[in-house]
Amino acid sequence: MKNLFIRKYPAAFVGSINIKITLLLILIPVFSFSQEKLKGMIMEVNEESKHVPVAGANVYWLNTTVGAITDFEGTFTIPYKPEYKKLVVSFVGYKTDTLTVKNTDHIHHILQSTSSLDEVVVTSRKQATAKSYLASQNIMTVSSDELLKAACCNLSESFETNPSIDVNFADAVSGTRQIKMLGLTSPYILITTENIPSIRGASQAYGLSFIPGTWVESIQITKGGGSVVNGYESIAGQINTELVKPKTDNSLFVNLYAGSNERLELNTHLNTNVSEKWDTGLYIHGNTHNKKHDVNDDGFLDMPIYNQINIMNRWQYTNPEKGLVSFFNVKYLNDSKQTGELDFNPDTDMLTTNAWGSEIDTQRFEAAVKLGYVNPEIPYQSIGFQSAFSWHEQDSYFGLNIYDITHNSLYANAIYNSIISDSRHKIKTGLSYTYDHYNELVNTTNYERTEASIGGFFEYNYDNLDNLNVTAGVRIDNHNLLGVFITPRLHARYTPWEKSAIRASIGRGKRSANIFTENQSMFATSRQINILSSGGNIYGLDPEIAWNYGVSFLQGFNLFGRKGDVTLDFYRTDFQNQIVVDYENPQGVSFYNLDGESYANSFQLEFNYNVFTHFDLRLAYKYYDVKTQYTSGKLEKPLTPQHRLFANASYETKAQEKGGKWKFDATYNWLSKQRFPSTVSNPVAYQVPAYSPTVGTLNAQITKVFSPKFEIYVGGENIINVRQENAILAPNDPFGSYFDTTFVYGPIFGSMYYTGLRFKIE
Repeated sequence: MKNLFIRKYPAAFVGSINIKITLLLILIPVFSFSQEKLKGMIMEVNEESKHVPVAGANVYWLNTTVGAITDFEGTFTIPYKPEYKKLVVSFVGYKTDTLTVKNTDHIHHILQSTSSLDEVVVTSRKQATAKSYLASQNIMTVSSDELLKAACCNLSESFETNPSIDVNFADAVSGTRQIKMLGLTSPYILITTENIPSIRGASQAYGLSFIPGTWVESIQITKGGGSVVNGYESIAGQINTELVKPKTDNSLFVNLYAGSNERLELNTHLNTNVSEKWDTGLYIHGNTHNKKHDVNDDGFLDMPIYNQINIMNRWQYTNPEKGLVSFFNVKYLNDSKQTGELDFNPDTDMLTTNAWGSEIDTQRFEAAVKLGYVNPEIPYQSIGFQSAFSWHEQDSYFGLNIYDITHNSLYANAIYNSIISDSRHKIKTGLSYTYDHYNELVNTTNYERTEASIGGFFEYNYDNLDNLNVTAGVRIDNHNLLGVFITPRLHARYTPWEKSAIRASIGRGKRSANIFTENQSMFATSRQINILSSGGNIYGLDPEIAWNYGVSFLQGFNLFGRKGDVTLDFYRTDFQNQIVVDYENPQGVSFYNLDGESYANSFQLEFNYNVFTHFDLRLAYKYYDVKTQYTSGKLEKPLTPQHRLFANASYETKAQEKGGKWKFDATYNWLSKQRFPSTVSNPVAYQVPAYSPTVGTLNAQITKVFSPKFEIYVGGENIINVRQENAILAPNDPFGSYFDTTFVYGPIFGSMYYTGLRFKIE
């Protein structure tokens, strides 16, 4: 579908800058002295007697404050002087070792469990999901091994085995999955790709389905405000996706997927070494679904028919002698969806009352660069630069509603890292710039605006290499529509005893709400759209501002010789202003500035335990108290369950001589009742109850690994066949006053089974 207006792009906005403030943030003199460095790797022994890395181990010189922490691959780099003789290596649950160091030769050290007798082999594995006992922020790292526990065809489906993220469908027709964290939807979560903001603006509704699961190397989930380095928009937390690297990814990887709903997907990675320092990869993703399904017999497709092609070319430059590493990405996506009534034909029925239908056609182009330099002589001193450009165009209609959007975005971030005095005191400082131009067509009304901001940030981290880690950050931004504002963030971790971590955080976030693209499901209704506030710079509305406060407690333990941990956390988000999305009038949806109280309380209890060799159990309970002041009163947030129970069990057999083994995974989710928006003013035939029923779903997958090169998998989603009846209100009269597709609380399609294969050549 073509736009009804010709879009014009104004010259880039150049915001006014308070030069003195910016220079104060950036030009902070930090002096370090040239010195040699020692590199090494800290490992442990798993059940197959293979060495696996230990992430987060403390490494420091005896009787000094010079230290380091091992990364996710178990490696570390630490300053070295000839007078340093004893290197201490410690990690919770392991014996603390003191090593004698005579020169800068690479160190490879294997830790031993404190609970193991001398004649017993240490039985532990690299965790698929890792929690840090040492970082000041509450961060969970999800590796690619965890993602393989489910079909995980795109990023929106990558959280099925994670209790911290809630996943549900946005409406009954588009097939779009939405995520929530701490009781808040994805617009309040800063979603980044390699720390570059990516799912925002025009891509907010469907962008999670634009990142294929096989492209993901790991995911870092941060609860709370996050770091000021990544911007001011994070309120509930941050989800960062690290992509696979051409240098370390397989030279060939193929993943084929087929579902019983006739969904087909293909992922292919082709990586090659171009020269000593250059590697490149071509990543191709395609998916298609062209079968019409109407399991609940309401005359509407249960899921859209669609086609997507997604291509990325990624270059990596590595020069360890000079401390340089760089990435260059170019990506193109074409995604088309069609949904609506079974007999809808877009060639004859588009924007008519012949039959209700919808088409969503999206094209997106992205280019990104990351440059990093680590001083070979001073490993704690580094400079990084990130920049990304994206062009996003969506042409769509929903019945008789038209929604088109074009979004051009530019992002740049420069970061300087160093230490003050010694490695206990680390700093990050830098500048960031964002530019966004939006052109939206909502039926016959055109909305066009430009947002531009420039800001400086400073973050200080204190780590005494023992029981205390504190990160304090602040940024000042000058935004052409939001003005000049300050964003403070504070995170602290204290370890009172072995295998424990108590954390606290507080932070402020600010964002402009894109009310149309973030709430596209409203177009698939007969509701009238009303913007009740005026005077603000964005749709007449004010920016959203919120404070997030959180505390958490992590305790590891050994029970019957097996490892486990338990986590309790509580987070509260208080809105100073929020754009209230009010569905309480069934004939309309209203947007207005908050007048009163709006908050989200989230409590989570999580238990992880290695029950016996190769068998892991994860249990979680979550409680939400999310309320907002509407014009009709203070009410629970619609379609947000107060209680959630989660269970995941994972087992794999011992690897055979050629690497063959079986993997078994199962995940159960139970959601309590959820409040529906009010329909009391509708005729009785078009009313829904005040609350939904409870709902529970079970997913399972079996994987047969034949060798390190080849494996096949079969699985099922919602295998107990739970299905929401009457997901669409008034499906027999889609152009009438009561048609609504947003009352979705559970699965619509029912059971779905799939199979696939993975083949790789290193």
